[in-house]
Amino acid sequence: MNREPYEGEIILINKDLRWTSFDVVKKIRNVLRVKKVGHAGTLDPLATGLLIICTGRMTKRISRFMEMEKEYAGSMVLGQTTPSVDLETEVSEKKPIDHITKEDIYNMAGRFRGKIMQEPPIYSAIKKNGKPLYKKARRGETVKIEPREVEAKVFEITNVSLPKVDFRLVCSKGFYVRSLVRDFGEALGIGAYLASLVRTRIGPYELNDAKTIEEYISGLEINEQ
Repeated sequence: MNREPYEGEIILINKDLRWTSFDVVKKIRNVLRVKKVGHAGTLDPLATGLLIICTGRMTKRISRFMEMEKEYAGSMVLGQTTPSVDLETEVSEKKPIDHITKEDIYNMAGRFRGKIMQEPPIYSAIKKNGKPLYKKARRGETVKIEPREVEAKVFEITNVSLPKVDFRLVCSKGFYVRSLVRDFGEALGIGAYLASLVRTRIGPYELNDAKTIEEYISGLEINEQ
């Protein structure tokens, strides 16, 4: 039985840690038994938070959702770097941070507000010659990625407890938070990696209104009873 509404639906999911965005799409496709299911903006496996899922005819709105600004709450660790700029890979380099002050960190944040040129991380789903960059990265290949203009509408440091630094970010489409963290650490001369990230908003859609996969499936089962 095909349970897809004629117009489809927009589903707000709170993505769990280590799930890929496609894992969520696949799960909902199997549960609803519909063919047309897509998401509006990838979240890395080690990021959590709001993921907009569209089914049926609502998949035509995906590009509209992807154009909307995104909001995140995250934390970075200063003085350490990893090849993936998050915890997907092991720490590869450490540098002393004793000379870095809170004032240095707050002042540096100002350099990353507004329109900036940003080079996406090699551990990303961007395709080059038809293949995702993360596959090349995992094979140890070096790939040059052209920088692109993005915008940090808001980038504020919300707490400093070295080596950890918490931040809030509101950004444009195409913005890579891991690239921001990488560049922030490099600008301080000590490196950094992204320790945690939660997407809290996409346009007018809030994380508070989202359900986990388990909650969403439970709701479907209750409605069928």
